[in-house]
Amino acid sequence: MKKEAISDIKELLQTPKKMVIVPHKNPDGDAIGSTLGLYHYLKMHNQDAVVIAPNDYPEFLKWMPGEDTVLKYDSNTANCDMLIENADVIFTLDFNALNRTGDMEQALKASKGLKIMIDHHQQPDDYATYMYSDVRMSSTCEMVYNFIDMLGDKALINPDIATCLYTGIMTDTGSFRFASTTSETHRVTAHLIESGAEHSEIHNAVMDANSFERMQLLGCALTNLKVIPESKTAYISLTQDELNHYNYRKGDTEGFVNYALSLQNIIFAAIFIEDKQNNIIKISLRSKGDFSVNEFARSHFEGGGHTNAAGGKSDLNLQETVEKFISILPSYNEALKNE
Repeated sequence: MKKEAISDIKELLQTPKKMVIVPHKNPDGDAIGSTLGLYHYLKMHNQDAVVIAPNDYPEFLKWMPGEDTVLKYDSNTANCDMLIENADVIFTLDFNALNRTGDMEQALKASKGLKIMIDHHQQPDDYATYMYSDVRMSSTCEMVYNFIDMLGDKALINPDIATCLYTGIMTDTGSFRFASTTSETHRVTAHLIESGAEHSEIHNAVMDANSFERMQLLGCALTNLKVIPESKTAYISLTQDELNHYNYRKGDTEGFVNYALSLQNIIFAAIFIEDKQNNIIKISLRSKGDFSVNEFARSHFEGGGHTNAAGGKSDLNLQETVEKFISILPSYNEALKNE
């Protein structure tokens, strides 16, 4: 972020303003961690700040400090519309295109509030007055840490801020094993631990909160695992009936695709999840090396994300979606074999 922008934002924080902080639809650990981390920081500057999430999120994210203040747009639309309309400043975190907020998109577009984007996804839209965009970053939470540091307030990071930011960095780096984890990421998390983040408790709260039904669903997913060796690809599919049978709750399939990617000689992994309520197939894609699932998702499944982690969707049924995926793979075989 340019020095002029930082100077302007520092000036903004000198007086109380109405501020709204927004994550993307179906927020994950990085989205909730970054918005709540920024929320606690803005409160320290006496700002009238509120986090508005487009919709609900998994139970394993509902222990973070300040989570009970988060408003859900889909269940509190009128109040949220008023807050967005009256906001002086709107922070958009962990996404870079307003359509990633689902039904909130029109309210955000209509708002006259100054917009500040903090995000690490590729190919950002040009809607924000101030934009901190860096695809090299491990997570938006690491960027919020840097943002606070740029404003000269690193010393203000307290246990609440540290806990939220550590959570997002941990989840978006796959517990620090993804290639996006850098030496600087570790330096940031070291300072967050020094500032009060209880890393062992955070890991247990997020990673070890499995229900019996989720473990059974994982077993079902692994039973459905398929390998296409000539394309160094593995994929999982889950039907709506299978989800229902194991009492699926939002977030239960988080991380399942990584089991496919963990197989020997696999470079590309996918999971296809039937969502009959929205009449779509939800798709998560993962890869190793330089094979870009962001480009793959953008080209074929109306999605996008990062080089090694992306998502998309299909309006075909589950079987047709999987067949489409398999039919596309041969054109990528050379790139996959070179990884």
